[in-house]
Amino acid sequence: MTLGTNTKFYETPNHPFQGERIAEEADLLSRYGLKNKEELWRAQSELRGYRREARRLIGEAQGDTEAAADAGSEFLARLKRIGVLGDGDSLDDVLSLDETDILERRLQTVAYRNGIGNTPEQARQFIVHGHVTVDGARVGAPSSKVDVADEDAIEFDDTSPLSDDLHPERAEGQ
Repeated sequence: MTLGTNTKFYETPNHPFQGERIAEEADLLSRYGLKNKEELWRAQSELRGYRREARRLIGEAQGDTEAAADAGSEFLARLKRIGVLGDGDSLDDVLSLDETDILERRLQTVAYRNGIGNTPEQARQFIVHGHVTVDGARVGAPSSKVDVADEDAIEFDDTSPLSDDLHPERAEGQ
């Protein structure tokens, strides 16, 4: 490994023992079925990067948000493609995002919302065990971001025993 290579893609909190923050983190961990706080901190760091890029674009355009939106059109298009921003949102809306906007776009959450698994944890297990495909390709990372276009293409793999509607682990109506 070369010097200067960052292998950690998240920042830990500056004050690790704040009761209110710990309670908020525990709520998000249980609501989204995250394995540990590192996954939450990664989402927070990803959000921090989006905000930093939006502030940089607005700063380079000296406050002219239209010029900044033109300069950051690829950045905005990427955020809209993965569903973090809506079609009508602008660069200013990036600054008002929170970590739930990032967590909602994880494969684990989208699969759970689409009915793959009875709980976010079960959806995660199905993904990790290789039972889930996105647009025909098996994906084993529950943290991968799902494009809006691929949202409806999440399904059980044809070779998986879970592809049978009568499988006992499948929820009613899946």
